[in-house]
Amino acid sequence: MQEPPVIHEPRSRAPTAAVIWLHGLGADGHDFAPIVPELGAVRGWTRFVFPHAPPRPVSINSGMTMRAWYDIRDEGNGFVSDAGHLRESQGTVEALIEAEIGAGVPAERIVLAGFSQGGAVALQTALRHPRRLAGLMALSTYLPLADTLASERSAANADLPVFMAHGEHDPLIGVDRALASRDTLLRLGYDVEWHTYPMPHAVCPEEIRDMGAWLTRALPAPDPSGGREG
Repeated sequence: MQEPPVIHEPRSRAPTAAVIWLHGLGADGHDFAPIVPELGAVRGWTRFVFPHAPPRPVSINSGMTMRAWYDIRDEGNGFVSDAGHLRESQGTVEALIEAEIGAGVPAERIVLAGFSQGGAVALQTALRHPRRLAGLMALSTYLPLADTLASERSAANADLPVFMAHGEHDPLIGVDRALASRDTLLRLGYDVEWHTYPMPHAVCPEEIRDMGAWLTRALPAPDPSGGREG
């Protein structure tokens, strides 16, 4: 049974938007929750949902059990992400999207976000999701199952706005790999906003500021007159 996610509700009103944010390998849903107050005005009308990955053995960590969205194996010529686990986690995120829609948040007011492994799952899910989403934040990550994206991508999200950010000194996922992922998305027509920062495999204050600005554009304030949001 899936554990309940960590949820941050808007301060003074019912949410009109949502961000589903996936943590990295070995972390949990509490990892990114503390930065919500630093994201600016968008937190005033947005529900933030931070799910927990299930515990599973991770091959590159000597089979140690930890929270992971998918297994990663070292096959000698590079690291390989488990495709079955990726698709299983994609299903988990799709269920979270449907839960937000059922709670009254339209799909086009939902952003998927993730860091590292969580970012890979966010990319895997958002680009294939059949309903139009508001956008995607991919932090210190890479595009998984890239060879199937062209055939599996969703027409509804064919020009989805994507915020990609990476550390220039990331020792775990090199910036070159992230750049290759960005270039694949650009070739397919996605609207990618790219940032790098002088940091390792981490998040920095400048990145949080830029995320807040991007989120406010992707999820603008609701119209106080009760008309369309925009």
